[in-house]
Amino acid sequence: QGADSKREQFRRYLERSGVLDTLTKVLVALYEEPEKPNSALDFLKHHLGASTPENPEIEALRLEVAEMKEKYEAVLEENKNLKIKVRHTYKQSLHKAPQ
Repeated sequence: QGADSKREQFRRYLERSGVLDTLTKVLVALYEEPEKPNSALDFLKHHLGASTPENPEIEALRLEVAEMKEKYEAVLEENKNLKIKVRHTYKQSLHKAPQ
């Protein structure tokens, strides 16, 4: 009877937190889909992900990643240009060196 009590508590928890309602809605949407997707699991993941509001921290991290990518590309470009400059300076110094 202890296991039944735990199951019932868990079911109530899922119900209170809206999990059962959300899962039911997504499963009904899949059931009513005229052309069933190749992957039911991908369908569920997509629809469950879409139903949750975006975490502001995640959006801030996405922006930070985009900024870091831009800075990284700029540093790569600067590095390339500096290597060219060093090669050019080195070649010039070879031509000017006393023999």
